[in-house]
Amino acid sequence: MLIENMKMAFSAIRSNKMRSALTMLGIIIGIGSVIAIVSIGDTMRGLFSDLYKDVGITQAYISIGYWVDDVRQSDYFTLDEMERAKEAFKDQVAYIDSSAYTSSDAEYKRTKIKFDYQGIDYNYQDVQPVNVVYGRYLNEGDILGRRKNVVMDTKSAQMLFGTENAVGRSFRTTLYGSTDDFTVVGVYRKEVNAFQALMMGNSDDKGSAFIPYTLLTWPNDYFYQLHVYAKDDVNLDQFFSQFKAYAAKMHGRQPEDMYMYTAMQEMTSVDSMMGSLSMAVGGIAAISLMVGGIGIMNIMLVSVTERTREIGIRKALGARTRDVLIQFLTESAILSACGGIIGVILGVGTVSLGGFLLGFAVVIKPAVIVVAVSFSAVVGIFFGLYPASKAAKADPIRIDGISRRSKSRMRPEEINDAAGGYQRMRPEEIKNRDRRKASETDERYMEESRSHGIGPDAGPGSGHAAAGDCMGQPGVCLFCGQMGGAEG
Repeated sequence: MLIENMKMAFSAIRSNKMRSALTMLGIIIGIGSVIAIVSIGDTMRGLFSDLYKDVGITQAYISIGYWVDDVRQSDYFTLDEMERAKEAFKDQVAYIDSSAYTSSDAEYKRTKIKFDYQGIDYNYQDVQPVNVVYGRYLNEGDILGRRKNVVMDTKSAQMLFGTENAVGRSFRTTLYGSTDDFTVVGVYRKEVNAFQALMMGNSDDKGSAFIPYTLLTWPNDYFYQLHVYAKDDVNLDQFFSQFKAYAAKMHGRQPEDMYMYTAMQEMTSVDSMMGSLSMAVGGIAAISLMVGGIGIMNIMLVSVTERTREIGIRKALGARTRDVLIQFLTESAILSACGGIIGVILGVGTVSLGGFLLGFAVVIKPAVIVVAVSFSAVVGIFFGLYPASKAAKADPIRIDGISRRSKSRMRPEEINDAAGGYQRMRPEEIKNRDRRKASETDERYMEESRSHGIGPDAGPGSGHAAAGDCMGQPGVCLFCGQMGGAEG
C-alpha cells in the first residue's frame, strides 16, 4: 500500500512540475540555510580551537586588577619574583617570562621597516615550536649574556634584507633610547593558514623577531604582568587558582585583587559566543522552513479542491477515509523530503565551495544532514495534515466535481465551468460543442413533434395517444415530459 501511495504521490508531483518546484523552494532555502549556517559555525569553532591550540591553551597572563584603585609600585613584578615563582611551581610551570614586547624601526642600508620585538627565554620553543630553516634558535647564553641576537621569520628577512637566508647579517634598531646593531642568528618559517592570516590582519608591511627578554627587562626593572605556560598534564583550573593566590600573597594583596587572563577562558568564551550566534542565525534560517511548510499546506489545499472527483471515485471503489488521508500525507511528506534533499545538496555544496576557495577545512556533520532531511519530512507531514484530513472527509457524492447541493444553487454555465467543461477547452472547441448540441436538440425536437402529430411532417395516426414513438426515444420527451427508451 505504501509503495502504491508513493507512486501516486510522485505521479501527482510530476503532473504539476512548476507548482511542485515552487512549493519546494521554501524548504530548499530553509534546509540549505540551516545546514550552511550550522556547518559554518562548526567550522569557525574548529578553526578557533585550532588557533588556540597553536598559541597554547595552557598559557595565562597575571597582573594587578585593572579595577584596583590604590595601585602601588610593589604591585608590579620583578625578575627576582619571576624566578621565585618559577621555582615554587617548577613541577607545574612549563615556561614563564616577563611578557616583554616593543616596536621599533629596523634599518639595513637604505631599507627601514617597522619591527615588533618579543622578548623570550631560551626554552620558549618548548611551548611555541617554530620551524627554524636557517641558523639556530636563541640559547641560554644569549639570554644570560644579554646578547643582541635575533631570530626572525622568512617574510621579515625577505623584506629587510631581500633574502630569506639572512643568518649572520646585522641591522640597526633602537630599544628604549639605545641604538645598537643586532645580528640575525636564525630564520624560521611561519606557517599560517588562511584563517590565521585573516585573524592577524594585514601585516605585510611590518616585520617580527624574537630577542632575549633580558634586553627588554633589566634586573631592577618593574614590569606589569607575568606570562606563564602550565604543563600539559596539569589541572589548569587548580593551577591558575593556586598561582593567582601566590602572586597576591607575594604583593600583600587578596586573590580577588589579581587579574588572571587565560587562553582557555578566552577560547571558552569565543566558543560559547560562536555557538550562540550559530543557534540564533540558524533559528532565523529555520523560519524559511516554516514558510515552506505553509506553502506546502496552501498547495495541498488547492490540490484537494482540484482532486475532489478523484477522491470521490476512490471512495466509490472502496477506499477508506484512512487510505485517502495516508495518500495525501505521503504526497506532502515526499514533496517536503525532496525539497530537503535538494536543500542539503545546496547547503553542503555552498559551504564546501566556500571552504575550498578560502582554504579552510569545512566541518559538515552527518548528524546535521540526517536531522535536516528528517525535519523537512516532518514539516511536510505536519503542514500536510490539515489538507489530508480535509481530503479524507470530502463528500464523495459529486457530479463532475460539484456536490448536488451546490449544483442546485448554480446557473448552468457556472456548473459547466466548475465541472471542468469550459475551462479545459479552447474557445473554438466550446463553440463547436455548443453547435453540435444545438443540432442534436433540433433533430430530437423534430422527431418528437412528428410522434405527437405536430408540424407539417406529422403522419396519419400521429399524436400522443397513439404513439408510443416518444417511448422509443432515450431521455425525457420534450413535449410530454415522460421518460422514453429503455429508461421508460
